[in-house]
Amino acid sequence: MNLPAVTPAKSDTASPMGEIIAVREAVVDVRFAAGHLPEINSALEVAWDGGAPLILEVHSHLDPRTVRAVALMSTSGLARHVMVRATGEAIRVPVGEAVVGRMLDVTGIPRDNGPALPADVPRRAIHSDPPAMQTENASTDIFETGVKVLDLLTPLAHGGKAAMFGGAGVGKTVLTMELIHAMAAKYQGLSIFTGVGERSREGHEMLSDMNGSGVIRHAVLVYGQMNEPPGARWRVPLTALAIAEYFRDEQHKNVLLLMDNIYRFVQAGSELSSLLGRLPSRVGYQSTLATEVGAVEERITSVAGAAVTAIQTVYVPADDFTDPAVTAIATHMDSQIVLSRDLAAQGFYPAVDPLASSSVLLDPLVVGDAHCEIAEQVRESLARLKSLQDVIALLGVEELGSDDRRTVTRARRLQRFLSQPFTVTEKFTGQPGRSVSLADTLAGCRAILDGETDDWAESSLYMVGTLDEARQKEQVARKAAAGAAV
Repeated sequence: MNLPAVTPAKSDTASPMGEIIAVREAVVDVRFAAGHLPEINSALEVAWDGGAPLILEVHSHLDPRTVRAVALMSTSGLARHVMVRATGEAIRVPVGEAVVGRMLDVTGIPRDNGPALPADVPRRAIHSDPPAMQTENASTDIFETGVKVLDLLTPLAHGGKAAMFGGAGVGKTVLTMELIHAMAAKYQGLSIFTGVGERSREGHEMLSDMNGSGVIRHAVLVYGQMNEPPGARWRVPLTALAIAEYFRDEQHKNVLLLMDNIYRFVQAGSELSSLLGRLPSRVGYQSTLATEVGAVEERITSVAGAAVTAIQTVYVPADDFTDPAVTAIATHMDSQIVLSRDLAAQGFYPAVDPLASSSVLLDPLVVGDAHCEIAEQVRESLARLKSLQDVIALLGVEELGSDDRRTVTRARRLQRFLSQPFTVTEKFTGQPGRSVSLADTLAGCRAILDGETDDWAESSLYMVGTLDEARQKEQVARKAAAGAAV
């Protein structure tokens, strides 16, 4: 049997017992003896016959003897008068090398049908304060992903936070796995994937894909699934943060923290707010929205010698970027990556929309004048191509002016050059993955903008790494065409 997430107390004196007096879905009221009221955010363990221990977390004090707690597991079958033990401490989850390659739930119990964790595995509380400001490392170093379109147009900060906006079927999971691979290969770091409100199917697919690609050896998976109570979805980001902070602070490792989907964390908080009887705020969200988001985001930071780089997917309700939850999350982000369904339908992977995506790091003072100039010209070319799409569809490219024809020619080649095969998809496509350095990306885009590839076939630039690889592909195609002509 797997170890319970909460370490048992040593004596009854340290573990006062209480009695459940009310159960409302995920909210449970517990009464203790006078003078034994557990602290806010401390864990309670229900002594019932429901199988695995039911963990509650103290949310508020109702009176000198009663606390209101949030259940992190299903309360189905839970009744009044059941006894509850106060652990006297916050929920503590396993951390360290023992959890690498494993899938855990919100309380740190393995859910991958693997062996139990060792008895001496270190544990860490899910609640902690952000590092003191004077210890934070406000570095503007670029986190090179090896993904051309990201490194060129939406550079990520090493130790920063990025938001990835995208729906199902646009390559979000594949891009996430490639970033995990990049962290392991380039930075010798660890990746922690957090499934917040994920479907059970998606969790199984992610675990299977990671096992198949070998990425799991450098990753930890933490899940609070959609079918679990809102308390699990509300606290699972904190579980992942506790693991990430251990590797950052104790082992001084760089950590890539991926959260899918951080919006469901907000939704879980909204559900609990209603169950707790709070008055709603704007658009029905909880009044504590900004505080809850800030409590998660402010812990994602770097200290001297190690960094936590976060990439979080965000669902945008009704495509409304002014939604309070979206704006609350976006205020903490350095980069915004928008995945396009249209690009995915055309076969351009990664399907990153170069016009909608942005980064505060795309600044001459951070990335240099040359990078900014090339990125701006690439965006201008792609924007012009988009504006001329209707004209091209109706009249054809031949009806455009010479300047527009030249711009469209180069923009289409840029669009194809910014696609690339991924290492994690190699076993499906049979095409070796490519990780491209920023210097090679800039050199390739510069050459295309200068017209060096105007007479190349567009297919020569599709799904390649560097421009040299595209050049070799073009030469092979020309030789084949010449041989066929003879």
